[in-house]
Amino acid sequence: MKIIFTGSSSFTGYWFIKTLAEAGHSVIATFRGNPEIYEGVRKQRTAALIDMVPCFFDCSFGSSAFLNLLDKEEKIDLICHHDACVTDYKSPDFDVTAALAHNTHNITQVLNAARQRLCSHLLLTGSIFEPDEGEGSDGLPAFSPYGLSKGLTAEMFRFYTGREKMIMGKFVISNTFGPYEESRFTSYLIKTWFEGKTPLVMTPDYIRDNIHVSLLARAYVRFAEKLIRSDKYQTMHPSGYCEPQGSFATRFATELSGRLAMHCPLEFARQEDFPEPKVRINTDPVANLFPDWNEKKAWDELARYYKKAYRH
Repeated sequence: MKIIFTGSSSFTGYWFIKTLAEAGHSVIATFRGNPEIYEGVRKQRTAALIDMVPCFFDCSFGSSAFLNLLDKEEKIDLICHHDACVTDYKSPDFDVTAALAHNTHNITQVLNAARQRLCSHLLLTGSIFEPDEGEGSDGLPAFSPYGLSKGLTAEMFRFYTGREKMIMGKFVISNTFGPYEESRFTSYLIKTWFEGKTPLVMTPDYIRDNIHVSLLARAYVRFAEKLIRSDKYQTMHPSGYCEPQGSFATRFATELSGRLAMHCPLEFARQEDFPEPKVRINTDPVANLFPDWNEKKAWDELARYYKKAYRH
């Protein structure tokens, strides 16, 4: 397939592009910014992609540069829209209106230009934080204003792709961990251990769905390949370890302590407040789809990455 991919500098974006390319697909990676502005792990991911696939910078979805890129391509098989506004995504003051405007910028012009290049399929990345996604408690509300913005983005794409006679697929992500991850739960745990301290798990009773990024990326490629052959709307909700966050933290510590030859203690807070839904998980277990995916090898690779990233 010939694919144009947005959101390329992100953690999952990097892994999706890498795995698509390894599967033999031709991927054009687009970036919202310029490589000089990226720092830390985002800079590392971007540098790796520059050596892997054609990269176009200052080329966000719907921009004039993005539309020019579409015009220059003779044929496009699939647009993978992975980019989304995530600035201060945990904030209760997250700007839903601005995020929606960014995520869908010039949507009709983009879809029209894609159709002119014989592109009839679009793959949108969704989030478990959206309303009415996955399985869980409390009626499946949006987790946050960010989750609301993602849900509204999907509604707009569903409407406009339908109007353009395009086939849309939605790939819904839960909690992802693995090499080159952002500063989130698992990176907090590992960083604290390398500092010789005991991390405090503040929300051990939330039941969540954590999945290794290499497995998630395999599922993404499988879904993209299925979508391009489909003539109707498709969704996938890839699922990994569905368990309380305290149990996942224990699993994480158990898997890494021996591999890192270090003590990985944990402390658990007594959780009494549940401002988010207590349960939210995805519904499509995917490990059984890939018998050649090696869970032990995935943990081994993660340990090697942490040794390189945190051990000085």
